[in-house]
Amino acid sequence: MRFLRSHNILLMAFLAGCFVLYGCENDLKDLPGKKDKRAALDEGHNIEIYMSRNGKVQGKLTAPLMYIYQADSAYTEFPKTLHVDFYNDSLIVESQLDAGYAKDRSWENKVYLRDSVIVINKLKGDTLRCQELWWDKNLQKFYTNKPAKYSSKDHFVNYGKNGLEAKQDLSNLVFYDNSGTLPVPKDDTLAHTRDTLVNTTNH
Repeated sequence: MRFLRSHNILLMAFLAGCFVLYGCENDLKDLPGKKDKRAALDEGHNIEIYMSRNGKVQGKLTAPLMYIYQADSAYTEFPKTLHVDFYNDSLIVESQLDAGYAKDRSWENKVYLRDSVIVINKLKGDTLRCQELWWDKNLQKFYTNKPAKYSSKDHFVNYGKNGLEAKQDLSNLVFYDNSGTLPVPKDDTLAHTRDTLVNTTNH
């Protein structure tokens, strides 16, 4: 295992006080400047980052590819999927986040997520699905003003027409312009119900 060396300061800015770098199987290298005048781009592969707050490990972020942009407003990009495990106080995975793309805006301590975004509470089985989502690391919550679908394991499937907000464990849900709920059929699986809702709302 090799550790990131040459850009620890920038990476810690990205981590914004709550991420601890664990390691990654890569070497950082400078790439040519881009036409949009962004500064040199650093590239990392097979990323593993442990997140902590007040000395307690709160999660683990993994990604196959990471770019760090040194610009006036530095940011970190995960262009080929992002996965995060959020731990509870017993270090058990409480919820999980997956997205096809992520962009960490370090100056805001927020992460923009898009492309088949899924958040699952592993303990309750509840699931949030949307195409765009914001993750506020300071407040430890998710929010979006785009259509979102929330599935409860035993109770309902809820469609937020203009988005929603929720804590990282999918508690304290607030729906924007709620379009109603659909019961989960007893003789059907939750996965099938989710797929049906997606197909219905996309037409």
